[in-house]
Amino acid sequence: MKRVLLLLLVSALLLPLATWAQAAEARLVPFRQGNRWGYADRRGRLVLPAHYDEAGPFADELAWVRMGNLYGYIDGSGSPVTPVQYTRAGIFRNNQATVELNGDTFAIDPAGRRLSPAEAFEATDEDPLEQGDVVRGPDGKVGFRFTVGAARVPAIYDEIKDNYNGLLLVRQGPKWGVLDNRGRLVQPVQYDSVRRGGSPLLPAVRRNGRWGYLGPEGRRLIEPRYLRAAPFFGGVARVQAPSGAFGYIDTEGREFWEDTEPASTK
Repeated sequence: MKRVLLLLLVSALLLPLATWAQAAEARLVPFRQGNRWGYADRRGRLVLPAHYDEAGPFADELAWVRMGNLYGYIDGSGSPVTPVQYTRAGIFRNNQATVELNGDTFAIDPAGRRLSPAEAFEATDEDPLEQGDVVRGPDGKVGFRFTVGAARVPAIYDEIKDNYNGLLLVRQGPKWGVLDNRGRLVQPVQYDSVRRGGSPLLPAVRRNGRWGYLGPEGRRLIEPRYLRAAPFFGGVARVQAPSGAFGYIDTEGREFWEDTEPASTK
C-alpha cells in the first residue's frame, strides 16, 4: 500500500511538467519558403501565406513577425495585433512580451497596450523538485543519491546536472552523457555539451560541432546535424540547417521549410 501511495505521489509531482508541455504546444508552426516566412499546421500545410521576412513561434495565439528591420505581432488568423514598428520583439510569456521602440524597452499586453512598470514583471522559470542529492568522493569526483528508490550513482563523474525529468546529465572530462532515474547509462559519455534551456523534456546536445535533441527518456530523438539549435518553445525549436538557412522543427523532428520561393501572387 505504501509503495502504491509513493508512486501516486511521484506521478502527481511529475504531472504539472507533462501538462505544461502539452498545453504549450502551438497550433501553427513558422514555415519558411526560400527567404520568406509564413505559418503551417502541424502536418506541414501552409495556412498563413509566406510574406514575412521572418516569423516567430506562437504563444497563446500570438506571434511576432518581421518586415524589413521592424517587428510586429499577429494573431492565429494572421490579423495584425500591433503595427510593425518595434526594433526588437520577444515571445509572449505570462500574457506579456518585451519590445523596443525608439530606443525605449518596455512590456506590452496581448492587446498591444504598453504596461506600466507596476504591471510588468520579469518572468522566471521555476525549478521543479530535484530528484536527489549529489554525493562527493574523496578524490573530488561526484555521484548521485536518488530521493525515491535505492538507486545510487557511483562518484566517478566530474559534474552532474539534474534534468528534473528522471534524467541525469553527467560529465567525464570534456564529454557529457545521460543516466536514467535508476542510474543506468542511456546515452554514452560522447557529447561536447548539453543544454537544458527551454523545455526540460527535450535537452539539446552537441557532438562534433552539430546539434540535436534528446527525447524525454534520454534516447536520441533528433540526430545531431544542425549548426545551431535553440530550446523548444510551444512544441517547436528554431534550428540552423547544414545549408546555413534557419527554420523550425517540431518534437518529432519534422522540418518546416522549403528551400524554394513562394509563387508570386501578382
